[in-house]
Amino acid sequence: MKLIRKDKLLKLKRKNRGNLKLSKAIDKLILDIESANWKEKLELIDSRPDADRVHRDGFFFFDINIHRTLTLVVFTEQYAEILWVGNHDEYDSIFKGNKDTIEAWLRNHGKIK
Repeated sequence: MKLIRKDKLLKLKRKNRGNLKLSKAIDKLILDIESANWKEKLELIDSRPDADRVHRDGFFFFDINIHRTLTLVVFTEQYAEILWVGNHDEYDSIFKGNKDTIEAWLRNHGKIK
């Protein structure tokens, strides 16, 4: 699967270059997405139990527990796109751990109608 905006993850990896566990976790997430052949979006949960579906249109948060990193990804039939990367404090500040707030963020960023 084509992964768009993986530069967001690579930037986080560079910023934390001494954190080998985080680097490996980021590399694994990228590899898992790019090598995926999921027929249905929910199949990704089988291979990535850290995925949490936050909107019915294919939006998932991945919780990389190493370094308390969260990544928001949208999956379409043609590609996956990294929309947001941050730590739990940033997540709590922006999304408030609330699916309605996540939906409002997605709407404000033109990802859903």
